[in-house]
Amino acid sequence: MSTSAEVTRDKGFFGHPRGLANLFGVEMWERFSFYGMQGILAIYLYYTVDQGGLAQPEATATSVVGAYGGMVYLSTIVGAWVADRLLGAERTLFYSAILIMIGHISLALLPGLTGVGVGLVCVAIGSGGLKGNASALVGTLYSEKDERRDAGFSLFYMGINLGGFLGPIFTGLAQDKIGFHYGFGLAALGMAIGLVQYTIGRRNLGENAGVVPSPLPAAERPKFIGIGVAVVAVVLAAMLTGLVTAANLADVVAGVTAVAAIVLFGVILSSRKVEPVERKRVLSFIPMFIASTAFWSLFQQQFTVLTIYSDKRLDRNLFGWEIPVSWVSSINPVFIIVFAAVFAALWTKLGPRQPSTPIKFALGTGIMGLAFLAFLPMTGGGANSAPILGLVGILFLFTVAELMLSPIGLSLSTKLAPKVFRSQMVALFFLSIALGSALSGSLAEYYNENNEAPYFGVIGGVAIAVGVVIAVISPFIRKLMSGVR
Repeated sequence: MSTSAEVTRDKGFFGHPRGLANLFGVEMWERFSFYGMQGILAIYLYYTVDQGGLAQPEATATSVVGAYGGMVYLSTIVGAWVADRLLGAERTLFYSAILIMIGHISLALLPGLTGVGVGLVCVAIGSGGLKGNASALVGTLYSEKDERRDAGFSLFYMGINLGGFLGPIFTGLAQDKIGFHYGFGLAALGMAIGLVQYTIGRRNLGENAGVVPSPLPAAERPKFIGIGVAVVAVVLAAMLTGLVTAANLADVVAGVTAVAAIVLFGVILSSRKVEPVERKRVLSFIPMFIASTAFWSLFQQQFTVLTIYSDKRLDRNLFGWEIPVSWVSSINPVFIIVFAAVFAALWTKLGPRQPSTPIKFALGTGIMGLAFLAFLPMTGGGANSAPILGLVGILFLFTVAELMLSPIGLSLSTKLAPKVFRSQMVALFFLSIALGSALSGSLAEYYNENNEAPYFGVIGGVAIAVGVVIAVISPFIRKLMSGVR
């Protein structure tokens, strides 16, 4: 196992530590399976039985997709807690990858809503354990003042989007030609490849990868086991009594996520193990959390509103062939693959002269709002009439906004994290994605082809307003950040 000093000096992967290549790979294959499955999930739920689907209402389908996206990132709390208190980030990531693979196999082999329920729960919990800890492990590869950190996270993010590009392409083809369950099977195969790759290169991650920062005393374990059993019992009771249904699932997940974020902020801020400077840095993360939530509530509509839009409003005819609906999900990752390295080089080139993190967040949220306003010229048309080039241009704006905020947010959460809450601060960033993802399902209930102009106009305007507020208060945020850029 490499030592911490060796890892931070290592420049074996394009000027970055070799461990970044290993984490790049496992996250790429996890995203291949995740986005490949998610690209066909909504249409699987609302397509008719003779089309191979489950014939659910569109509003129910978008609620399930939004709730599933929220549950993935909500599960990062559990994954972070397991890493910080029980197993360490490296082992938690490994076991989570196995659970993800089991989930995709369930979707491929189990019929109907049984496969959806079992598969999505396994993938959501497994992804929660993998995503936050993979990002936390990237953070351990760099010292706090290493100028390569933001660039490293941007390269890591390019791996995520390489998987995000390839997944919908292959699963979409499989779904279109031979059926939905073959598409889900390809997602399972992708996760298996990622698991093998990760196992081979685990030694490159450094000695800090296996550290359990705040070990849970054996005497306290029965208490947490009891809490876990109680949570499962409450969830089952809510489902069996009809309190939680597929139609309101996104709203429920959004509410639970908001409460979880408030509680986690409270736990970190009230901990006696957190130094005064660390506490101020955590406080600075609160407005960033709000901006991130606003951003993701729009961005994640790629898998709710934009899936319906692509299926029913978009002209998908390309040289005489109608491309699969899921292929639209690959447009954004293509732009990320092209421009992630450009942004990484830009931040490295600018060094201390680059915009501050609050300004990057403001720009990301504001540009995301502009992307929704860009739908307005295409509103009011008939079925399959919206030009695909128009949507490509909108998704380019999605990409610019994403590169301004998402990889920077991952990096920021590791820089602002108190020493004893490293993984849980990353989990807080993912909670903003969870809340935004769930809200993308809740907001989708208000979309239909007859109210496109007010829908896109109001949501886009609100996002722009959030970006302006963050820009105005950015000096105050930077003061709380206490020297972290």
